[in-house]
Amino acid sequence: MNPTAVILVVGLNTSLIGDDCPRLRAFTDKGSLRRLKPVLPAVTCTVQSSMLTGLPPSQHGIVGNGWYNRQQCEVQFWKQANPLVQGEKVWDTARGRDANATTLNMFWWFNMYSTADWSVTPRPMYKADGRKLPDCYSNPPELRDELQRKLGQFPLFHFWGPGSSIASSRWIADATMLAHAKHNPSLTLVYLPHLDYALQKFGPVHDESWKAVREIDAVVGDLIDYFTRKGVQPLIVSEYGIEEVDDSVHINRILREAGLLKVRVEDGLELLDAGASDAFAVADHQVAHVYVSAACGLAADGKGDRRQETGDSGQQSLVQRVAELCRATLGVEQVLGREEQRAIGIDHERSGDLVLVSAPGKWFSYDYWLDDARAPDFARTVDIHRKPGYDPLELFIDPKIRLPKLKIAWRLVQRKLVKQWALLDLIPLETKLVRGSHGRIDQPPEMMPVLISPNSIEGDDDLPCIKVRDVILDHLFGA
Repeated sequence: MNPTAVILVVGLNTSLIGDDCPRLRAFTDKGSLRRLKPVLPAVTCTVQSSMLTGLPPSQHGIVGNGWYNRQQCEVQFWKQANPLVQGEKVWDTARGRDANATTLNMFWWFNMYSTADWSVTPRPMYKADGRKLPDCYSNPPELRDELQRKLGQFPLFHFWGPGSSIASSRWIADATMLAHAKHNPSLTLVYLPHLDYALQKFGPVHDESWKAVREIDAVVGDLIDYFTRKGVQPLIVSEYGIEEVDDSVHINRILREAGLLKVRVEDGLELLDAGASDAFAVADHQVAHVYVSAACGLAADGKGDRRQETGDSGQQSLVQRVAELCRATLGVEQVLGREEQRAIGIDHERSGDLVLVSAPGKWFSYDYWLDDARAPDFARTVDIHRKPGYDPLELFIDPKIRLPKLKIAWRLVQRKLVKQWALLDLIPLETKLVRGSHGRIDQPPEMMPVLISPNSIEGDDDLPCIKVRDVILDHLFGA
């Protein structure tokens, strides 16, 4: 067995591997590079799951970073339990070939309660008074304690949010080297998110993005050097390419104005009432799942589908009406019904009745309110679990706030001294601030994700990302 490390550099593509990326370029020049064809949607949870299982979303069930739970009538985002991913994971396949095969998984998603031997993943402490404290979760539990004792607390607020920076990717890389040195696994998986967030925030051609390229190159270079000294084969992969965008498509506002989306009012603010809506969208970068009412949940008695109330013909008529509305919406390029979903491998019970793909240069917001004064309180905070969709605006501090550091300091004083619950309401609502997005799979070659290996990888065509699993196994056991 040949020890192998898979380093996931999110957002990396061939257009970025140049003078600003000397260590990755040197590694590429000595080995081989293949462009990857991601599955739809090209988002973190879906692509990672396809890489690790070798299956399309229709089989592993991870249809996005989140989806609508029809039984609970709730949108659920960024869950972490590995059993949500259906299908055999690559480390289980490796263990089946050689009982001595072991795996260290550092921060790839769905990293809780898996069968990997060692794992670490972000997991804040959520206190009863509303505070969110930096922390991580590990199996076994003592690994978390050991890493934080040696490296300091996991820098959660540098991992995601307005303060995201190279510090979190550096911590993950250092933690990976410590854990690897102690446990010597056969397979190591490590996730480095820094470049992803910079490209979303600033776009792929901004000076700050090139600064992020240089920063992540240094971290990846240190990992390559470490693994090479240890006799471990490094593989570099990325999940998707990030393209320039100029604005979002407010698909939920379109559905609301058509009388299809319902809200409920709490304390003067509006909350999406998914279970009561005829149609709503779960927005996820450049893809959105649209759920239509008769397929959204169960009947009031909990038995059977709500088609009993409308009939199959009524359900189909409503789906067609929603599809026509979406096709007429500026910025929507594709509207995929069940047959079209089946053809590309995203037809799963968790998928929407319709799957929308944005036009180039656009992305989907989750926004459903028509007046910013009625937006829910969590809209202006970093709250990845409460929002019914992905929100890249969490990377920004609202430019309308004149002295943001002073506001943060005052909020902390309120919390610590006055013992008063106070929102860190710093996040803007202006979607034009976002300059990069992903999710589409029809991209020019230079924007596509990559697989870089020290070994030759046969073939000249773009490699489907579901084949990454086979490449990993080939490196472990020999082609």
